Amino acid sequence: MNAFVDSLKSIDTAILLWINGHNSPALDTVMVAASDTFIWIPLYGVLIYLLIKQYGKTSWLPILFVVLTIVISDQLSSHLIKNMFMRYRPSHNLLIQSQLHIVDDYRGGMYGFVSSHAANTVSLTTIIFLLLRKQYVTTIMFFYVVLVCYSRMYLGVHYPTDIAGGVLIGILSGYIAYGLFTLANKALPNSK
Repeated sequence: MNAFVDSLKSIDTAILLWINGHNSPALDTVMVAASDTFIWIPLYGVLIYLLIKQYGKTSWLPILFVVLTIVISDQLSSHLIKNMFMRYRPSHNLLIQSQLHIVDDYRGGMYGFVSSHAANTVSLTTIIFLLLRKQYVTTIMFFYVVLVCYSRMYLGVHYPTDIAGGVLIGILSGYIAYGLFTLANKALPNSK
């Protein structure tokens, strides 16, 4: 069993070092921006507009549950799981940190499992997919998730398994919040 776990850790590290090792000054700028929440504000604005357009007077309810989804995923990933597993980020792992390309001395917090960026972007994408069910929105959101998740590995602050764990938390959070939204929407007097 230990040999299997060691093998998985080796693969995890090798993938991370390969992604992080394929860097350039131009990509550094793009990946730092992709990891920044504020650069995505126009996308969030468009999503709010689409929710208002689709749900009309009751659009406050899906917007509320979108916020709830992100709160659930963020609390699970940032506070519960990271503090439970206490797995060092690659940028804080003394065994590999000297092999990493670090951008602008950004190393993130101490622990990395699971990635909150992955959890939050995937939870948002999941609930938006369930609420809007529009192919073009799903496609745009997929690229958003891929870019943000890739940026976290590129910057050397998450292993691929941190990302995978965040993706699972995000999907779970999105489906839980959507289930609660469905119950709340049925309880509204003017629901469709």
